[in-house]
Amino acid sequence: MNLILLSPWDLSLAALLVLLLAGLSWRLHLGVEKRVLIAAARSTVQLMLVGLVLGSLFATTHFWLIGAMAAFMLSVAGWEVRARQKRRYRGFWGYGIGALSMFLSSFSITVLALTVIIRIEPWYQPQYLIPLLGMLLGNTMTGVAVALDNLTRQASDGRALIEARLLLGARWDEAIGEMRRDALRSGLIPVVNAMGTAGLVSLPGMMTGQILAGSPPLEAAKYQLLIMFLIAGGTGLGSLTAVWIGSRRLFDERERLRLDRLGL
Repeated sequence: MNLILLSPWDLSLAALLVLLLAGLSWRLHLGVEKRVLIAAARSTVQLMLVGLVLGSLFATTHFWLIGAMAAFMLSVAGWEVRARQKRRYRGFWGYGIGALSMFLSSFSITVLALTVIIRIEPWYQPQYLIPLLGMLLGNTMTGVAVALDNLTRQASDGRALIEARLLLGARWDEAIGEMRRDALRSGLIPVVNAMGTAGLVSLPGMMTGQILAGSPPLEAAKYQLLIMFLIAGGTGLGSLTAVWIGSRRLFDERERLRLDRLGL
């Protein structure tokens, strides 16, 4: 593989595009120039730190050290899901629903892929586990956040409809069933769109990276297909788990709607 290394000067030239975007936002009074610059600064610091950490982590196969890194990634993803909710669940549930659903989906599918499909020994080799888990968590996080936000918003807006169904004798899952299905559909839309346009409209990130690193395009395509199928499964399982737990949390043991369990 003939890998071309990037210098700080190369990255600085690319960063000028972000400064241009911030300047255009200021000139057109869009009001997002500060957010653009903060996001660019955060990504720079975070990715450089991750690069340094992973450089050291890849040199070891210590299970507990790798597990701590994976747990940290999950905890941050859980907080991101919570932060993206307009109406958050109160208490632990505001964080726990997203974290638990991503743990059950992303972690289980990552272990399945490493032990059954890729078949590496040991299965927790960090150069395979961490990037794969990161891609699954990132995409599952988006699906879970969108699905939960859609669920709580529709439940709040449709409170009268849900309570009318309950008064007519419907069970809690029947009263909110249509809203749950809409929430699940919204969570799956990003990954479905990504799969539908891959190869025609865009070359996905992993395939592009492997090609730039010198891998044969066909092999890069195979790995990208594997990743996309894993992401689709993880997003679907994670969204399904989050919506089921979240919708059940909106009702008490007597199947009464409890929107007071949501914050503002």
